[in-house]
Amino acid sequence: MTAGLSDLVDCARLSEDVAVLQRVYELGELPRMKDLLAEARGTLSASFAFAKLASGRPGAEVTVTATPQLVCQRCLQGCGLSVSGGSAIEFAASDESDTADSEREFFSMQNGQVSLRDLAEEELLLALPRAFMCSTPLTCGKAPGYVTGDERPDVVGEMRRPFSALQDLLKKT
Repeated sequence: MTAGLSDLVDCARLSEDVAVLQRVYELGELPRMKDLLAEARGTLSASFAFAKLASGRPGAEVTVTATPQLVCQRCLQGCGLSVSGGSAIEFAASDESDTADSEREFFSMQNGQVSLRDLAEEELLLALPRAFMCSTPLTCGKAPGYVTGDERPDVVGEMRRPFSALQDLLKKT
């Protein structure tokens, strides 16, 4: 986060002022992103455009952009993915129950305040694919157990079966 800027902000005041805030966060410092990252480098850029909504509640247009190094679910290697996303947010106290009639996403405030870091991290998580994979299997980072034509020219695309000997042993017992 930018030095000297508060992470907790007063949503009502910023909405009254129609404020626009910009923040940059280190991806490695976002707690819910840590398990998804292959490398804890890179930044998340976030923009928060606050406004008072017709409902009378504070709201914001939130946009995020980042290029995290994610773990490919096919080869388990790191690969960069450029992502961007955004949402129209309406802020509500955590004990409010009349939030069903809005077309916007709701984000809970604690004592009228919200953490910009948490909000930006939430938007980034929503922008990520459920199971990230490299662009194509042929350029994928050589998955463990996958034999390519480079390793054995006579076999292309054959899966190694490391436990096949175990299956034979189980049959003997």
